[in-house]
Amino acid sequence: MAQLAETIFKTAYETQDKTMALSDVKTDYMVLFFYPKDNTPGCSNEVQDFNQLLEEFKALSCAVIGASRDSKNSHIKFVEKFDLQFPLLSDPEETLCKAFDVIKEKNMFGKIGFGIERSTFILDNSGKILQEWRKVKVPGHAEEVLAAVKAL
Repeated sequence: MAQLAETIFKTAYETQDKTMALSDVKTDYMVLFFYPKDNTPGCSNEVQDFNQLLEEFKALSCAVIGASRDSKNSHIKFVEKFDLQFPLLSDPEETLCKAFDVIKEKNMFGKIGFGIERSTFILDNSGKILQEWRKVKVPGHAEEVLAAVKAL
């Protein structure tokens, strides 16, 4: 599978409470999931699903990180609303989103625009992509990703 460019892996992004780069993560693996928008029904369910399984991911030396184009302030409210225990990266310039090719044309109620295609990646601590999911459907997805990490 692909290796992330070193510049992308080391680029710092704002989270709800600090600035971090993917290279700052010191676990064996990380789950990086991209979601369209804070405080929308599907995204709210997705972050809660990952949050409920977080201790199981941690037991496997796997960090969980969410990413969207939303602002740091939006993330702060989202984290507080659901008591999320993992970082959400703010990527308003779409640097990380473009690196993972998750910005796609979308049709919402007949209006064409560009947005994040819900996608998830498992990476090792050097930035190698070990597994990916595109066009994710939320129900059961966090459990499927956990099973994949267990199989590594």
